[in-house]
Amino acid sequence: MLDLKFVRENPEVVRTAIKNKKVPLDLDQLLTTDQALLESKKKLQLLQEEKNANAKKVPQAKPEERPALIDRGKTIGKEIAALGPEIEANEKKLSELIALTPQIPAADVPIGLDESQNVERYTRGTIPQFSFPMKDHVALMDQHDWADLERITKVSGSRMYALKRELAQMEFAVIQLALDHLVSKGSTLISVPSLVRESSLYGTGHFPTGRDQVYKLADDELYLSGTGEVPVNSLHSGEILKKEELPIRYAAYSPCFRREAGSAGRDVRGLMRVHQFNKVEQFVFCEANLEESEKWHKELLKTSEEIVAMLELPYRVIEVCTGDMGAGKYRMHDLESWVPSESKYRETHSCSSLLDWQSRRTSVRYRDANDVVRHAYTLNNTAIATPRVLIPILENHQQSDGSVRIPEALRRYMGGKDRIGGRSS
Repeated sequence: MLDLKFVRENPEVVRTAIKNKKVPLDLDQLLTTDQALLESKKKLQLLQEEKNANAKKVPQAKPEERPALIDRGKTIGKEIAALGPEIEANEKKLSELIALTPQIPAADVPIGLDESQNVERYTRGTIPQFSFPMKDHVALMDQHDWADLERITKVSGSRMYALKRELAQMEFAVIQLALDHLVSKGSTLISVPSLVRESSLYGTGHFPTGRDQVYKLADDELYLSGTGEVPVNSLHSGEILKKEELPIRYAAYSPCFRREAGSAGRDVRGLMRVHQFNKVEQFVFCEANLEESEKWHKELLKTSEEIVAMLELPYRVIEVCTGDMGAGKYRMHDLESWVPSESKYRETHSCSSLLDWQSRRTSVRYRDANDVVRHAYTLNNTAIATPRVLIPILENHQQSDGSVRIPEALRRYMGGKDRIGGRSS
């Protein structure tokens, strides 16, 4: 959310962000509620001052003056009591509205309505050309009995997966590759729970608008998180950190869960869009400095590119437009890996800068060099997410005999094998 003072002083800037990001917020209602609350609180303060002054007059007043002063004191008390529910209702309403205020995007972010208006910034790698009839990842899994997508529906329902044999090994291998790479770059390895409180989902901005995407455990008032960003973002909630502690850089592993509401009929084949998956998330708390945030955004994106390059996958980086980036984002890039069976790139990583939009929700602060308490800036980016990344790995590295070549950087996590589904050299 935004600083209320900023909203008051820059209503047109906020209004433009609301429009460009398609946020369901009536800014006029917010400003009207804020003004009403300010006026009620001012009235309350004046009444309390009058009540105190009136109370001091009573003992010193003449006997004939006291009844009127006492009556006035009772009247003031009733007026103060009547203001209570009004102030409480406006405070609650304002809290709900300010939570919907969108981050103001960077000035050079593309303005657009949806993903069709995202902008490709660059591509890397060579798209493979096959001299044989290529197979998609589902056909490759069927050929080698690497997954059980049908039987598992009896256990867990649709859009779930169960990997087997070498492919199950590969899933753990790519996760370990990503973790090792992040640790080598200075990230603190942390495994976080998938169960989170409602406040943590508010903290990241997944609530209040994204409730339909989250699984709820009603009996326990807990939710299943869709990304390690959720618990890590709230890990330091309510704390005032020391400047020397920043930046804090996490490599967070967790199982993740998403309902994928509204996606029926899209990407339901194989491993592309499943309800449960595993993810390693990069997350950074840094100083409230735009230059520092931009530096870390580039670093997180670079780290993901390095991991994809180690997996020897062709990819592109796109800059996400305002209508597709989400309310809290200052800047957002997606990294998309090439999927041969679809002849297009598909998102495998997403990098976001949110400035202090999340830390205002979680109250993560630090003392700067001048001993001023400020809200920290936050950033996040995928390091790896499985099983989705297995799709481009299988398809890009398939061989004419149906085997799959293992990228060189991954082989040490696969017992030294150079391929699966065929004779290893």
